[in-house]
Amino acid sequence: METFADYILSEHDYIKKMEIVYYLKKRTNIFFDNSVIFKTELARMFIEDMEIEDVDKNIVLTACLLCFCKKSNDPQNLSKVKSYAKEGAKYLQSLGFDERFCKICEQVNRYSESEPREKESDILELVDNFGGMLLNRPERRGFPVDEALVLLEFRNMKGKNNYYLDKFKEFVVITEEIAV
Repeated sequence: METFADYILSEHDYIKKMEIVYYLKKRTNIFFDNSVIFKTELARMFIEDMEIEDVDKNIVLTACLLCFCKKSNDPQNLSKVKSYAKEGAKYLQSLGFDERFCKICEQVNRYSESEPREKESDILELVDNFGGMLLNRPERRGFPVDEALVLLEFRNMKGKNNYYLDKFKEFVVITEEIAV
């Protein structure tokens, strides 16, 4: 019998994959909003534009669409902020995703302290941090790109080993130059 995991991972059309998650949200009330789509698009552009070939793009994009599934709409609830990725990984396992996929999703942030980190998780971590800084929040306006990049490197990623940080900074600079 095909699981939900088999179903969505076998879909390689990016737009159809988003539609599948949208309908999962309608049926199960998982967290899925425009911020998830934005961060997933950021991941897609990073992988394609920088020709990242040592990860499976399909897995990264699927994980990016689903890793926030148990995220709370209340950013003030710190216990929920610290636990949503681990809770999401457990939920995704119940949908048939394998242990590695769930680990990638759990490692979107570092609260679970899951080691060793997967390369795909490092991409999710970067797009979550950077994309989140660019977006407006109820408590603050989004940061300008240059400011978000500085905060990413010298605050959010300070003292952390992220396999793709330098490549991601290069991507942001190149993309910013194209946009101007």
